Amino acid sequence: MCDRTILRLHILKIYNNSSSIMVTSSKIMAERLLVTALKGGKNTKILTLNGKRITKMPSTLEKLPNLKTLDLQNNSISKVCPELRTLTQLTLLNLGNNHLQEVPEEIKYLTSLKNLHLFGNRICRIAPGVFNGLHRLIMLNLNDNRLTSLPQEIGRLRSLTYLSLNRNNLTVIPKELCSLEHLSELHLNYNQIVYIPEEIKFLKNLQQLFLVRNNIEELPEEICHLEKLRVLDIAGNVIQIFPAGFQNLRLTEFYCEGNPLFLKRPFFAVQPKDLWTLREIAARFVLSLLEENDPLIMNVIESYPEVKDKLSKAKKCSICRKPFLTEWLECVYFVAPSKNWKISRNLKLIPVQTSVCSYQCFDQRDPDVFGIAQE
Repeated sequence: MCDRTILRLHILKIYNNSSSIMVTSSKIMAERLLVTALKGGKNTKILTLNGKRITKMPSTLEKLPNLKTLDLQNNSISKVCPELRTLTQLTLLNLGNNHLQEVPEEIKYLTSLKNLHLFGNRICRIAPGVFNGLHRLIMLNLNDNRLTSLPQEIGRLRSLTYLSLNRNNLTVIPKELCSLEHLSELHLNYNQIVYIPEEIKFLKNLQQLFLVRNNIEELPEEICHLEKLRVLDIAGNVIQIFPAGFQNLRLTEFYCEGNPLFLKRPFFAVQPKDLWTLREIAARFVLSLLEENDPLIMNVIESYPEVKDKLSKAKKCSICRKPFLTEWLECVYFVAPSKNWKISRNLKLIPVQTSVCSYQCFDQRDPDVFGIAQE
């Protein structure tokens, strides 16, 4: 064997030894920190074992009943110990960047928990009932996991103000999430979400909404009811037009680059005739009477809940302000973004949905209103 080969072997041996020494050193350090914490007993409030190459959560945690903060991020933990449930005074738990495959059931016993970090794991499921006991949870971070759905129980996190689910595999936002009345910040970037439920209108305290790089085709009209919304980022979706009233949102930041927005490129087209179905004619007649609060029609309509439900979906013409049921022609209104908005650089005009009930009204439209036609 030549000298060069011997040298390589020596280097490899030294490297392997140094790696082993590092692991051993980390474990020794972790054990020392844990021993120190155990000596403190009931007086120990904080335990930090960040990046100590731990593969198993220490069961001796049950001897620290008054622990407030437990930081175990950047380790190799694949399962929590049963003793975790005894830490009922814990307010912050950080298990980020480990090897967990689920949000474990033991967490539901941490009734004082306010901040929960589970980012950077391999979580693909949430154990049943986990959220039942977390009535004080304010912040939940589940970024960089493998979740495809959220349980209905997420609606029980009544105190939650911050929720982050970036870089998962979510396809829908459950309606129950929209019952989190204290939620002020919602991050759903880099998922596979197709649409936003109309129940989003119940997030009355939502201030920041991030939906970057999903598959969203349209925003519901109800998003315009979010009076406290200040930051909206929907970059990289497939949105072409925004709901009516969108321009009235009091945003401070709005980003929409990477969406195939309608552009103001008018061309002449054949004007569609005012051909209405018998149902539409009847609906417009009934709607006009309801607008006048006709007592006879108002009493009769109560006996036909299906008809009442259909009529409740009526729109108002943006020109004559009269109600109608079936859209005569899909129209777009191009408006300049508010000067108070911090926006994407290339955004000059915002295409907003508007409703026109007839050719007569369309002929009287604002010069920035156009019909949408297939090229």
